[in-house]
Amino acid sequence: MCGIAGFFRNVAPDAEGTLLRRMGEVIIHRGPDAGGEYLDDHVGLAHRRLSIIDLSPQGNQPMFSDDEQLVIVFNGEIYNFLTLRAELEHDGVVFRTKTDTEVILALYRKHGTECLKRLNGMFAFAIWDKVDRTLFLARDRIGKKPLYYYHVGGDRLAFASEIKSILQLPGISQEIEPTAILDYLSYHYIPDPKTIYRNLFKLPPAHYMVLAAGGEPHVAEYWDVGFSASSRRSISEAEDELIGLLQDATSSRMLADVPLGAFLSGGVDSSAIVALMARVSEKPVRTCTIGFQDKRHDESLYAREIATLFNTNHQEYFVTENLIDTVSMLPKFFDEPFADSSAVPTYHVSRLARKAVTVAIAGDGGDESFGGYGKYAVELKENLVRQLVPRSILSLIHSGVEGISHNTLGRKARSLTSSAMMEPGRAFFRTNSCKGQSEINDLLSESIRRSCSSYDPALHTLRYWEKMKGADHVSCMLYTDLKTYLPGDILVKVDRMSMANSLEVRAPFLDYRIIEFAASLPSNWKIKGGDKKIILRNAFSRLLPASILNRAKHGFTVPLESWFRLELKMFAEESLLNYQPIRQFLDISSVRRLWQEHQERKSDNGEMLWNLLMFSLWHKEWMS
Repeated sequence: MCGIAGFFRNVAPDAEGTLLRRMGEVIIHRGPDAGGEYLDDHVGLAHRRLSIIDLSPQGNQPMFSDDEQLVIVFNGEIYNFLTLRAELEHDGVVFRTKTDTEVILALYRKHGTECLKRLNGMFAFAIWDKVDRTLFLARDRIGKKPLYYYHVGGDRLAFASEIKSILQLPGISQEIEPTAILDYLSYHYIPDPKTIYRNLFKLPPAHYMVLAAGGEPHVAEYWDVGFSASSRRSISEAEDELIGLLQDATSSRMLADVPLGAFLSGGVDSSAIVALMARVSEKPVRTCTIGFQDKRHDESLYAREIATLFNTNHQEYFVTENLIDTVSMLPKFFDEPFADSSAVPTYHVSRLARKAVTVAIAGDGGDESFGGYGKYAVELKENLVRQLVPRSILSLIHSGVEGISHNTLGRKARSLTSSAMMEPGRAFFRTNSCKGQSEINDLLSESIRRSCSSYDPALHTLRYWEKMKGADHVSCMLYTDLKTYLPGDILVKVDRMSMANSLEVRAPFLDYRIIEFAASLPSNWKIKGGDKKIILRNAFSRLLPASILNRAKHGFTVPLESWFRLELKMFAEESLLNYQPIRQFLDISSVRRLWQEHQERKSDNGEMLWNLLMFSLWHKEWMS
């Protein structure tokens, strides 16, 4: 894993090598082993290396093609690079290193932008063609590896793995985009292509950019997943195929010239990956897990069961100490507001793993492809009500339960009828939101509210939901999450927290072949009634115990409710209610009301308070 950065010199006319080095040094956590720069009359490129394959200096970057026409900076891993290398060697290509980086260069030389369709991996890279004076930027299909860019017209462009590198450029505007604040409070993250800053963007997953010197950037999508459900295989045949695909995806991700281990939560996905690793590993698999003293959030017992079953070399860490230090540190690595609270245990499990390994295998991606989230079953019930009960009757019920909405049954009835009266895509947006839009709008300052008066944050969700028009409800949900929640939240969290510890994380479930395979299956093989991940659980019943397969989904959650009343109370109160600069963005009286309701146990506002706290800490870190 590595960090990359670069620019066209028109965005930094006086740039020298010191600027490139600084752009690399601020992301040294992504690549502590080596660094390098390239600068000519048109572009500058910087690289920080975390050595994983071919540890020799020959693997350092920027790397040149044999004729030195092409130069690349690359972040990620290509899992099929040995197969691609053999094909290229058959065609006469001679390689000087054992790296996947050199394979990308040779493949680009042969296929141009079409090379992306041949790559199976996680990646973000930039290739500069010195003869054609063209820059080629690309990001992997699912969005495992980040790629940000700053563009202010023409070829005035800069890019990097993290925003902080781009902010090293002189004269970069840090003007905040108001609608990004509304997006953030709605989604817990800022969806692509936006960032918190104007003129600074995320290259979306499965997209590339081509920019010639003196020209304008061309951005295009090179891959998408289709939900055809056209498979003629039986469910037992599909289970065998799934095991085979996942075994291959897992085995290919175990190739490394450095120590390797696995994250183990005790859930189905991470347990399945550890089982597949144990099948092919000559030594006991190294595993690590994070626990909490609060048993409602602790999964360490289940992880221990799997560790014992597969005789792994197992380590545990309980999140009890230095909580405020960890929370304060988060904005330094996310660079923009980000509010997935499971970043805390993800940071600690990465820190624990890094003590023994440089690469960790994880179970991320199984829920989005095979329907593992509890919200999917709830959404299916709401959609059934939407189809069967006339809107007029739903409206009467909704109004009738208003007087009893203070109790649990009343709240559930009001929530159900409210969602069932919405269009399905907008209801799914509401499901993925922390609060209702009116409650979120109340938290905004008057000036931000005015700036966002004609903006609808649901459009990001609806853009993908509408692409699935005509598909069944399950397929719409899974596709939308694959395009929004997975790359915008889950993968950002894992990348930043693992890279903060100079740890590479690989995820077999995110192999595009697995995603395409899952999309081809009938939806009722994934979710039916209250049963979730049906085919995945059935397939792994031959490897995992029923105690793991049949237990309710837990999730990598943290005890926010108690944290804001105990461990984080004084720190959060000072950071949130007494930090004056955020009053230009937030209505402090509404924030205070939310805080008081939580402290008085009138409601659990932990999730939204975390959103607000992360915004305040981000502002203090980057804008004050």
